Amino acid sequence: MASTLTTLRRRAKAIHRNLRGAAMAAHALASTDHPLLAHIIPVRRCNLACTYCNEFDDFSKPVPTEEMFRRIDKLGALGTAVVTISGGEPLLHPELDDVIRRIRSNGMIAGLITNGYLLVGERIQRLNRAGLEWLQISIDNVNPDEVSKKSLKVLDRKLELLSEYAEFHVNINSVVGSGIHHPQDALVIGKRALELGFTSTIGIIHDGSGQLQPLGEEERRIYDEMKSWEKRSFTRINAFQDNIAQGLPNDWRCRAGARYLYICEDGLVHYCSQQRGYPGVPLATYTCDDMRREYLTEKSCAPHCTVSCVHQVSVFDSFRAPQHLSPATPAAEPAGELVQIK
Repeated sequence: MASTLTTLRRRAKAIHRNLRGAAMAAHALASTDHPLLAHIIPVRRCNLACTYCNEFDDFSKPVPTEEMFRRIDKLGALGTAVVTISGGEPLLHPELDDVIRRIRSNGMIAGLITNGYLLVGERIQRLNRAGLEWLQISIDNVNPDEVSKKSLKVLDRKLELLSEYAEFHVNINSVVGSGIHHPQDALVIGKRALELGFTSTIGIIHDGSGQLQPLGEEERRIYDEMKSWEKRSFTRINAFQDNIAQGLPNDWRCRAGARYLYICEDGLVHYCSQQRGYPGVPLATYTCDDMRREYLTEKSCAPHCTVSCVHQVSVFDSFRAPQHLSPATPAAEPAGELVQIK
């Protein structure tokens, strides 16, 4: 249970974050020459090995802090609104708090996607002091299994600590789909998140090769029920996932490489976590001309894309700037990691 002081600080920060978000939304509608969201990877290594995930290894060293600072400063110079730190497991980076502070010093909103295993009370308070503004944990099941160890049984105490200490927004994402043996677990996880004062979202999970199948009848029932709980969530764009749940393509203009940037541990700009290699340009040399090119480039993978964070930023530009297909874009294939604001 959060103290009165923590609750007041949480509310004050939420008001400030929402005001900044509204100003950034207005700027996004007025100008297309800056990224709205960037994912940045400070370390590829992870302390888990979920079978559906293709975004980790068990050996990579953290990106040097000074190099992370240079990349964050470049994102600031490009006018980026929000920076999400992801991985691998970003809490394995020894200077993560300083990375968060650097994001904030550039005037950008700072978010974090973590598996939650390394959270303790003192670590959460350090994240408060660093200026973290929101955090997301995906929990895949109630009890760990061979697919995922990200279970409510293991993480429930971590959630209680977040409820007690976190001054930032917390979202808990649960999943249905490929490899999830007990889809009804998503309901238990979502209800627990709301009980602790967090927001709750649901994603449709892919396998290790980025493939997914339409939801079955029971999975669809669970998905529909949990979707109705998302009124307080910052992830409210359901049309894309509604089609994904039915195995239907989406007709939209993907602005990856422009409004959304994925910065890998090597400092290269990619369309997203599932299309690494395109455009594959170093962030250090990325310019407004690169963003304008990618803004107008049609991505042939877009109809079956499941990367929800890219879907979300696309709404600002859905009404303008038709795209053309470039020979350099990837072949169409279902791919993506779901609900990442990952």
